[in-house]
Amino acid sequence: MAKIIRIYEHGEPSVLRVEAADIAEPGPGEVKIRQEAIGVNFFDTMLRDGRVNGPLPMVLGSEGSGVVEAVGADTAEFRVGDRVAYFASMGAYASERLIDARSLIALPQDISNEQAAAFLAKGLTAWMGLRALHDIAPGEVVLVSGASGNVGSILSRWAKALGATVIGVAGSKGKLEKVRAGADQALYAQDPEALAKIRAIAPDGVDVVFDFVGNAMAELSAAAVRSGGEIVAIGAASGQSQPDAAEVARRGIKVVSGGVQDHVNSATVGDASGQLFQAMRDGLFHDLGITRYAFTDAARAHEDIAARQLSGLPVLIV
Repeated sequence: MAKIIRIYEHGEPSVLRVEAADIAEPGPGEVKIRQEAIGVNFFDTMLRDGRVNGPLPMVLGSEGSGVVEAVGADTAEFRVGDRVAYFASMGAYASERLIDARSLIALPQDISNEQAAAFLAKGLTAWMGLRALHDIAPGEVVLVSGASGNVGSILSRWAKALGATVIGVAGSKGKLEKVRAGADQALYAQDPEALAKIRAIAPDGVDVVFDFVGNAMAELSAAAVRSGGEIVAIGAASGQSQPDAAEVARRGIKVVSGGVQDHVNSATVGDASGQLFQAMRDGLFHDLGITRYAFTDAARAHEDIAARQLSGLPVLIV
């Protein structure tokens, strides 16, 4: 009997309920996997507490990794025993699950299930920013708001490795050391001299802003970017960014956004995941650890995310 974690109502982490469930055999185009590690993402907490609407009851989670247990008809690309992972298929909080085979990525031997569950969704989100929404070039100066967050930390390190000068911004002074570890310069968002410090590095403004914060950073983002530059809106932890439309148009600033599933698809996922795995092999993210939770302790993972008490990328171990 498999275990799943389901919610029947929105609310605090206590609404997460561990239940037993029978998992059917896979149908055409489906794969049954025994999960070993499940990624926990900030978006999961938003679905849980109702900040993002979703149908109830709901099994949370969209990212995991494990071993193929059975394959349905017309599923030639995977075999029993294959190690696989996925990053965008709801229903991940489960010890076993059925999944569309098209959602799966075959894991290389040197990438562990824990690594895949921790890094795949977050790393591919960073790839989307660096390659799909803005194709970063060596020598560019970039500003990363929310640089202490998991995706911001990955993107900062990756951008730096690709030859960019990275200015990371944190929402609290206590996060500056973490930001500094992956950026050339770390700034406190409420520092009254923040813009002057940015302009000291990039007198005409930065080439691109990668914004994971949203509305709280809108004013600084627009002021920091050069005329003709880009604001890449990836996250909105403080609400959707609303930069001054007239100012953006006057200065020719391009504002772009998009979801991972729009840009990491069947045409790009092989290249994107391959680049991510190579970056992991090269040690770009060696200092970003994994925080492990027992599968049945998902509520504590959500509590730690809300309290910003994570020391690494959160993963449920099945």
